[in-house]
Amino acid sequence: MGSIGIWQLLVVLAIIVLLFGTKKLRGIGGDLGGAVKGFKKAMSDEKSTDKDAAEQIQKSESSAPSESVNTEKTKDSNKV
Repeated sequence: MGSIGIWQLLVVLAIIVLLFGTKKLRGIGGDLGGAVKGFKKAMSDEKSTDKDAAEQIQKSESSAPSESVNTEKTKDSNKV
């Protein structure tokens, strides 16, 4: 009770094929596959963009303190 057997699945599949036809089902499958590929590509592009942004932030943070120290030294040497 409540479980779906193989025969019920085959009957449902046969009804779907009769309603839509194999050509339309093939087209739907191709569209679904293309959508999944596009989603995976977008996710990998987003990860690489995030990594690039994180690297740029780290570079700017590591170079920012040394620049401020250099500016302070220049200001001190100008006072003398």
